Amino acid sequence: MTATTPLPVSTAPWKPDLKIAVLLGVVSALAVAALIPYLVQLMPDKFAKLPVPLPVLVVAQSLQALVLMGLTSLAGLRMGRRVGLGAPLLQRWINHEPLVLAPRPLQAILLGVAAALGVVALSAGIDPFLPPMLHPPAKSGAGESALNGFLASFYGGIAEELQLRLFLMTLMVWLVAVLRKARPSPRVYGIAIAMAALLFGVGHLPAAHHVWGLDAVVVVRTVLLNSIAGLAFGWLYWKRGLEMAILAHFSADIVLHVLAPLVAKAA
Repeated sequence: MTATTPLPVSTAPWKPDLKIAVLLGVVSALAVAALIPYLVQLMPDKFAKLPVPLPVLVVAQSLQALVLMGLTSLAGLRMGRRVGLGAPLLQRWINHEPLVLAPRPLQAILLGVAAALGVVALSAGIDPFLPPMLHPPAKSGAGESALNGFLASFYGGIAEELQLRLFLMTLMVWLVAVLRKARPSPRVYGIAIAMAALLFGVGHLPAAHHVWGLDAVVVVRTVLLNSIAGLAFGWLYWKRGLEMAILAHFSADIVLHVLAPLVAKAA
């Protein structure tokens, strides 16, 4: 029978985590605003029927992100202190805390690019079986599409990592640790990584439904491709910290949403 290590009680003050959470909330609000041009291109029919002016929508969505992402980030940071998850670089730079995880930015970039290339390769095999688009994206030049993809990459890298890794994955590990009253085992982290990756894939189904509708191929493609990337981001969050997961996610999105449109146009 394997001995377990008791779960430590966090005595860290709230203020340092609050400062980081506010910063993450502000950055998330900016990322939401940057996402809008990409959404307009992806779903032109919906934006043509907006009940409010587009600037009003942008401000409202950004303010909502500021509050929600700030709160979820604060919760994730607080829970993470008990289970060894968090944002070590921000905690070091802003609060001058010891660096508990070794950041490896090159590793994060390479993993993000590798995940994106895996997605591209699998897409090439699956996409011929997709049904006709119900709502095709708006026609745009390669440069405009790449610029919109670049702006959207900030949302993917920042906001999605705050939701899926900093909050959700941390919550799952924290719940197991609290229920067992012991430090989580590597198996717990692995299950949390897989579950967060799966939910990351499921979270992209509404957009896929809008474009193609939902049949088996669309569901499998959407969940599988996004889950593959989510596994890499989750592992980096566990071993390297939130910042490296963000860097990997951003790198993957640059390949998928910036380089891919340019290469497709050139081909």
